[in-house]
Amino acid sequence: MTNKNMTAADAVAQLRDGMTIGIGGWGPRRKPMALVREILRSPLKDLTVVAYGGADVGMLCAAGKVKKLIFAFVSLDFIPLEPYFRKARQAAAIDVMEIDEGMFMLGLKAAAMGVPYIPTRIGLGTDVIRHNPDIKVIASPYDDKDWVAMPALHLDAALLHVDRASARGVCQVKGPDIYMDDLFARAAKATYVSCDELVDDAFFADGDEARYVFWERSMTTGVVHLPGGAHPTSCAPLHGFDARHFKEYAASAKEDGGWEQYVERYVACGEDEYIKRVGGIDAIRKLALPVY
Repeated sequence: MTNKNMTAADAVAQLRDGMTIGIGGWGPRRKPMALVREILRSPLKDLTVVAYGGADVGMLCAAGKVKKLIFAFVSLDFIPLEPYFRKARQAAAIDVMEIDEGMFMLGLKAAAMGVPYIPTRIGLGTDVIRHNPDIKVIASPYDDKDWVAMPALHLDAALLHVDRASARGVCQVKGPDIYMDDLFARAAKATYVSCDELVDDAFFADGDEARYVFWERSMTTGVVHLPGGAHPTSCAPLHGFDARHFKEYAASAKEDGGWEQYVERYVACGEDEYIKRVGGIDAIRKLALPVY
């Protein structure tokens, strides 16, 4: 395909109930939040979500979209435990596979490589193995040691947010850390990417720009132009995360009907109105970058 442009609604329409969906980014950093909000507006349900989680996970749990969560953490950083995830976990409303951050990465890498597992010492002798009986400990054929066989985390689809993308699916991340987004893209059967800026392929002819491209365009299934699409999470170097908005969001979890009120104000209104209600794209661009 030479033109992979689509709307957020088009991208979400490709997803189905019961799918395993990987969501890129890290906690409150570069999450595809506009695509998540589009899922919240959809009838999708019974999802298995795979994420280094933040508000993406919390919102999907609050909306009853999640059947199972595979995760290493779910945090907003300065709010250590994501509030709606906390409520779902304490209510035993979701099935979980809780694993170490390194094991999570190896699971994505195994899926990206097309192998069933990757052996590792991570997790040996810990409750991670006791609470996840599907993760096997195997004997090495080369020595007398045991290894954790971290299974591949295969994804039906991945949702990512990037700084820039072309209509053909070339994606650029200029922040100081791409997290595991390249592995999410390679582990998934389909990858839908939102971007702050849509550019021509010629933009990447400059070698200095091309070195910020971390996966092949053939891995990108659809491109959605959504300036501010990571808000309220950060998208370095374009903007930081919106601490004020996160505090309002977290406070809603303590109020009767708080989630419904949040949805009415920030989700049901549609994405264009959402951007207006959080101050506009210029205000988003002025959000200070985190110092850690």
